[in-house]
Amino acid sequence: MSDFPTATDRIRRDAASVLRLAWPLVVNNLVIAGMALANTLAAGRVGPEPLAGVAVGVAYYQVFWLAGLGILMSLSPLVAHAYGGGRDLEVGHRFRQGLWLSQLLALPLLGGLLAVGPVLQWFGTDARTVPHAVSYVQVMCLGLPAMLAFLAHRYTSEGLGWTRPIMLTAAVGLAVNVTGNWVFTLGNLGAPRLGATGCAIATVLAQWSMFGAMHLYQRRHHFYRRFGLFARFEWPSARTLRETLALGLPIGGSVVSEGSLFSVAGLLMGTLGTEIVAAHQIALTCGALMFMVPLAFHSATTIHVGHKAGAGDARGARRAGWTGIGLCGAFMAVSALVILAANDQIAAAFTTDPDVRLLAAALLVFVAIFQVPDGLQVGAAGALRGFKDARVPMVFNVVAYWLIGFPVAWWLGVKAGFGPHGIWTGLIVGLVACALLLGVRYRFVSERAVRLSAAPV
Repeated sequence: MSDFPTATDRIRRDAASVLRLAWPLVVNNLVIAGMALANTLAAGRVGPEPLAGVAVGVAYYQVFWLAGLGILMSLSPLVAHAYGGGRDLEVGHRFRQGLWLSQLLALPLLGGLLAVGPVLQWFGTDARTVPHAVSYVQVMCLGLPAMLAFLAHRYTSEGLGWTRPIMLTAAVGLAVNVTGNWVFTLGNLGAPRLGATGCAIATVLAQWSMFGAMHLYQRRHHFYRRFGLFARFEWPSARTLRETLALGLPIGGSVVSEGSLFSVAGLLMGTLGTEIVAAHQIALTCGALMFMVPLAFHSATTIHVGHKAGAGDARGARRAGWTGIGLCGAFMAVSALVILAANDQIAAAFTTDPDVRLLAAALLVFVAIFQVPDGLQVGAAGALRGFKDARVPMVFNVVAYWLIGFPVAWWLGVKAGFGPHGIWTGLIVGLVACALLLGVRYRFVSERAVRLSAAPV
């Protein structure tokens, strides 16, 4: 009997490593989605117009928020490579520069967010929805600097493979968010019933609490001491910021390409009526909730691939990436079956309006259809980021979502008159195209890495 591990043994070990890294991130992502769920449920109890305002406000806010998140996401593979290569001091340096970058990014992003009113009016958003959406976005601006700083902490910890504190800080955020919605959105403890504005206040309080909790944890826990995260003060380093942006801007472009497609879909829904927007928000919230699990697998895959690549094990990194992609696809297949089996019950949990419930149940069928391609594309994206490959995937994202998905969504939903069903069909087409393109790209990049590692020096 051989003492050498078989291919199956290696895959099992990779799967175990990905799952070990991922489970705190799964909890974290579900908690973050739980905040969106709490906002949706609370706004839905106030009425269709506040719910539509939250939907449109979130759609607008996410375009800018995802830009910052995507750029800062580059810290994870950069830190993972440094950690895998035993360069501990580099980890602390990249963290400190990441904090500078987070606040530098906040300035232009806040400028874009504050233009929400004119943009929504130009877009033709339902006049009943605009005041609620504008108020939501304006209040959300107060939490953006804290949340971007939190991401610098989070992605540094992710790159080190230390994911448990991310879960714990998200739990703090959820508790604050739910309490804030109970007080400010629904009007308890003598507070006025603020609807969409209350949702934003609750979320901002949660964002600041998450940043504070994560900062204190990293300052006090012994795990981080060897990296000297807070050992000294540093001014911004042009060289390090350029290196981070060289990877971060393409990642941000990819994240924004996908996220903005869903955001623009929400804005298109806003031109079709308040009830349609409310139903779309229910379907989107459910889809986002399910997406949180493969999104955690995506982050864990980036970390695991990055550690192996940083240590010079290209063959192991390639195998780890395929394992992560497979886990993402498998979970989403199960998710699709659950949504199909319970679409009407899910819709009923969000709203008491019979028209909104009927349309939301129908849209949840579309959510079920795109689960598997959505899982495969996010898994492939995570594996590619582990190899620090971002520019070509960004181009593929733009092609899939904006040259394929969006035209189909606009034509079927607006021009051909199929409404929300046509818009969701376009989203599905874009996701399928992206999954195929990124899968092919990962095969090429990972095989090239193996060939280069085997070549004589």
